[in-house]
Amino acid sequence: MSRMEEIVGEKRVVEATILWLEKVVIGLNLCPFAKAIHVKNQIRYVVSHASQGAVLLDELKRELQLLVATDPEQIESTLLIHPRVLEDFVEYNAFLADCDLALEELELDGVVQVASFHPQYQFAGTKIDDVTNYTNRSPFPMLHLLREASVTRAAESFPNVESIYQKNIEMLKKLGKARMERLFRV
Repeated sequence: MSRMEEIVGEKRVVEATILWLEKVVIGLNLCPFAKAIHVKNQIRYVVSHASQGAVLLDELKRELQLLVATDPEQIESTLLIHPRVLEDFVEYNAFLADCDLALEELELDGVVQVASFHPQYQFAGTKIDDVTNYTNRSPFPMLHLLREASVTRAAESFPNVESIYQKNIEMLKKLGKARMERLFRV
């Protein structure tokens, strides 16, 4: 692949991710905190070219360090998008344990958290076609790096923050799987 093809590919991945963020995450208000940082351009979008989990893990560590070293006004959170590795959800889900170990190794446990999104995301106890899985489905496998202090601040400013998850599930059930599939078409 030429460098130009690589750049064009990265651009398309980021564009599809932003479209998903705007239509699904913000558009359906799945995360009431996403709009503000999106509008302020405080989300860093990184497209990984890794084709092996070990390479992605190294990239994750670099992005974690970059996030904590950067002023939150510049980068509030990072989406590490990895379309070429961990496409299988079971493998991706197992990789999340490596993410937790990386946080501990870098002494960032409690400073940064890693949220998970995947095209085949499936919560334990649900069927693969359960519409509620769409709360964590994305166009590509990705890791969302969030500052714990920001999550805490946002949660404290939002009344009844624990109700967000239940509200999302109720809304997705009302919208139905066909509507969610249409929203995911890019």
